[in-house]
Amino acid sequence: MIAVRKLRARYASIVMPFVLSILMTAVVSVISTLRSLGATPAFLATWPGAWALSWLVAFPTLLMVLPLVRRIVASVVAAPSRPGR
Repeated sequence: MIAVRKLRARYASIVMPFVLSILMTAVVSVISTLRSLGATPAFLATWPGAWALSWLVAFPTLLMVLPLVRRIVASVVAAPSRPGR
């Protein structure tokens, strides 16, 4: 098996929105492109550009709104209980 060097934990705040934005924009752009063009050869030519544009918007947006989202989630979700309390 190939050994993969892991990033330091401090990069998690960038890697998580990076991976999330790739996956979510891929799914959403596939659905919207299929809906507008159908399963045609034009889909295969159009989807990569649609995905790239949506990712270019989504990744910086996630970086900007993630702190707000964390605060909203913290106000709605109870903090985990600590053992022994």
